[in-house]
Amino acid sequence: MVRHLFAILLLGIAATGPVQAQVQVQVQTDSAGTRPNVIFILLDDMGWGDFGVLYQNESKHDKTHQTPMLDQMAAEGMQMRAHYCPAPVCAPSRSSLLSGVHQGHAEVRDNQFDKALANNHTLASVMKSAGYKTWLVGKYGLQGDGESPDEWSAYPTKRGFDQFYGYVRHRDGHIHYPAETWDLGNSPSHRTPKQVWHNDQEVSKDLAKCYTTDLFTARSKDWIATHVQSGADDPFFLYLAYDTPHAALQLPSTPYPDGHGLTGGLQWIGEPGRMINTATGTVDGYRYPDYTGKGWSDVEERFATMVRRIDNCVGDLLQTLKDLSIDRNTLVVISCDNGPHHEAYLQNANYTPQSFQSYGPFDGTKRDVWEGGIRVGTLAWWPGQIAAGSVDQHPSQFHDWMATFADAAGIAPPARTDGVSLLPTLTGRGEQQPGQVYIEYFNGGKTPDYQDFQDAKRNQRRGQMQVVFVDGYKGVRVDVKKHDQPFEIFDLQADPKELKDLAGTSPKFEELQRKMQARVLQLRRSNASAKRPYDDAPVPSLDIAPQDNWKWTLYPGKFPYVPEVSALDPQGSGRSADLSAIAERGAIHFEGTFQAPETGWYEVTLNSRARAFARIHDATLIDADFAFQPGQPYTTKIHLEKGVHPVTVTTLADGLDAPIELKWKAVR
Repeated sequence: MVRHLFAILLLGIAATGPVQAQVQVQVQTDSAGTRPNVIFILLDDMGWGDFGVLYQNESKHDKTHQTPMLDQMAAEGMQMRAHYCPAPVCAPSRSSLLSGVHQGHAEVRDNQFDKALANNHTLASVMKSAGYKTWLVGKYGLQGDGESPDEWSAYPTKRGFDQFYGYVRHRDGHIHYPAETWDLGNSPSHRTPKQVWHNDQEVSKDLAKCYTTDLFTARSKDWIATHVQSGADDPFFLYLAYDTPHAALQLPSTPYPDGHGLTGGLQWIGEPGRMINTATGTVDGYRYPDYTGKGWSDVEERFATMVRRIDNCVGDLLQTLKDLSIDRNTLVVISCDNGPHHEAYLQNANYTPQSFQSYGPFDGTKRDVWEGGIRVGTLAWWPGQIAAGSVDQHPSQFHDWMATFADAAGIAPPARTDGVSLLPTLTGRGEQQPGQVYIEYFNGGKTPDYQDFQDAKRNQRRGQMQVVFVDGYKGVRVDVKKHDQPFEIFDLQADPKELKDLAGTSPKFEELQRKMQARVLQLRRSNASAKRPYDDAPVPSLDIAPQDNWKWTLYPGKFPYVPEVSALDPQGSGRSADLSAIAERGAIHFEGTFQAPETGWYEVTLNSRARAFARIHDATLIDADFAFQPGQPYTTKIHLEKGVHPVTVTTLADGLDAPIELKWKAVR
């Protein structure tokens, strides 16, 4: 047996005393059950109102389109009617999705297209650690500077994906025929061919007449079928990120092939110049007959056709899973990166989501934090596990998927994640932990002047925007100038269009205002690349008693990283003065407080010989987990209000002596 020393010391001005412990650990082998395959499908700029089952089927608007395959998916699975993107534009949304953190902790924020995804845990690396094959097909846009996979620091295969096939750059995803010149484009960038990469090879020269919605679907079907038919035992995680219906309103070249699944629908042929079976016909030439002859505009026929093509592709993919007899062991989620767009990239033409009320019954579009810009159409499908025809109305957000997929894979997510597992909601088994919806974003424009939007929102300046959900209410503020600017408060169950601001209407909502203003400072950290008016505001303390020592809890097991422990089974707990437990490997979670004697800035330093992750309130304090360097001090500065602040530290017992030291020092 090996004895380990754990010491967490709050020195200098800290109120809590030294913590020393000896822990003996015993290895436990995992007894994981069947791990499902996982597919996450991300649509680009498709509004909540573009889903038939969510809005179009019952819309009273003069124009509607259909999504029969998505409707069938919903009938066989769950509608998640209160799911939110992390920010109302693609780059930060994709960053938060892949990193498992909300925008208060993400590296990519605001309009930072092509900025490198943080070198930290990702959906792919977490699933890979659980024994999954990991694939990304489609649009990426988080690669960092450079012109090739060697130069791109955050290329998908450097962020946990075994295989990548698709567009790397954000701007390339604006065009949906990578090998073609499109004379109708409204700028040189929207008329010229784009690059598609397969791992370290650029392959667009082989993609004549390939429409990306078809191309990415066929590539996914082929990878899945090849993997399953090879007899591989390991499950797969597929992130299928379509680049449609966003940007250039380009049409497919042919009708959808007959049938769906292994022997029908889209097929991967793999021959240069005929890579897929729809690489024929006329580029940008096919419209669904349902949408012609109705007196619609050209861009309206184009948009409806693009959505219907996605719909066909999703039905094709789900049928493939059924044909391979893996449907009952595959969790499929489809969602959108933000609300609906208003672009066409055609010469002398534009598109507005007013055509089909793509924002549904809400106000706001892409780049707004009103419901139309951030509430995203989301369906979950897992035959035999998710009840057919079920509907969930509880708020959830993209960063919850890392915890959810890790839970499905039988492992704990990293301690860094801000999300909670949604498996109890999806399966109806277990107790659902409450999650946190949080959004921050900057845009220099204004909310569109649409006649069906509330007068107060039309042409309203966006500026710095922030959303937080507290006690079942949505708090939202736009054009934020200072940290104490009040939130508008809405009861979305009764008022989904956000017409009645409840702020200040009673003592209850005056208190809720105070809680919201405190909450947004207690769950985020600033980022120098995305300045906010509230970055330097002190984090409010809590009206709680300071602890004289640390409460510890031991979680046995072998972990590939510092885990989020809330869903794990403990094997012992106590106080720091009597810290003694038996296990061979595991995680130890400490809970304590720091008492700031004055309001001011504090420098916090963590020294450790084992991986560790610390939070203050619900904000990241210090991340010494991913790419951990033993012996290297980890330091941060934080502005705290005078009073008591809860602190947690989670660390690993991994067979090494691992003293931990946490120091606090007042600084100017």
